[in-house]
Amino acid sequence: MERFAIGADLGGTNLRAAAVDESGKIIEKVSLATRREQGREAVIRELSEAIKGISQKLAGPRVLAGIGIGVPGIIYLQTGMLRESPNLPGWENYPVRSEIESLVGSSVFLENDANAAALGEKWLGLGKYVNSLCMITLGTGVGGGVVLDGKIWHGVLGMAGELGHIVVAENGVACPCGGWGCLETEASASAIVRRAKDLLSAGRSPALAKAMEEKRELTSELVYEIAKAGDASCREIFQSVGRYLGIAIAGLVNALNLSLYVVGGGAAGAWDLFSPSMMEEVRARSFIFREASTRIERSVLKGDAGLCGAAYLPLQAGAVGQEVQA
Repeated sequence: MERFAIGADLGGTNLRAAAVDESGKIIEKVSLATRREQGREAVIRELSEAIKGISQKLAGPRVLAGIGIGVPGIIYLQTGMLRESPNLPGWENYPVRSEIESLVGSSVFLENDANAAALGEKWLGLGKYVNSLCMITLGTGVGGGVVLDGKIWHGVLGMAGELGHIVVAENGVACPCGGWGCLETEASASAIVRRAKDLLSAGRSPALAKAMEEKRELTSELVYEIAKAGDASCREIFQSVGRYLGIAIAGLVNALNLSLYVVGGGAAGAWDLFSPSMMEEVRARSFIFREASTRIERSVLKGDAGLCGAAYLPLQAGAVGQEVQA
């Protein structure tokens, strides 16, 4: 029988789930808004219903290997407990795995969302032909994952790879983690929106102000659209994103000396605007990058890296399948 797994991404902005077969092909996919204001139980219930809906749609001679879920924040892998997530306030010490298992009736593999994205990139993306890689994901926040010799590097307590909380701005803004000047506060989609609001307050972007008058939603995608159209102030936002990313990546290149560093996540769609300043910063700050053959590239899986990596968790573990019933 054909085996497949379901990968899900419990993000601060969106809930997504996909069925992925053993070759890495996405069979079915669904996306919903994360309605955090309704509470964590409601969000978990909505995600579980999406997972069950996919399973029922694929009912037939297929074997479900299991469900993998990427969650932002610090996870106790053995217990399936979400210890803390800056982008999911109020979810501290929440038993995500057991809650979802009780609702979907199947085994669940929990992983940090950026770790899942790094694993997906190793399985199906740019990392297919390397043993190790480092990935930075730009979304609501900034996540990170390190794959060493084909496996996610979790560290002592499962907290390795929190790259979004590398300090890149000495006098930067406060971060939900308790620090300030973190990469997350300078290079995430949320940071782009914050800087755009500053432009509006200062009256520095007529094009952005016009978009607000037209009742358009202020998102990082909108800021990118206006920057692409030639707005100099909005372009400066992405140049700043690139500089801070470059500072972080240069440090990672010097510390890890890996052959591949991948930038993914939704905000990586602005690669053409931020990558020039990013690469300039890396070249200036990393002697290893200047001397070694090091690749820094945008994810080829784009927004699907986390879904594919989450689905790969049960497939990789060789979970015992169960026949999917309608």
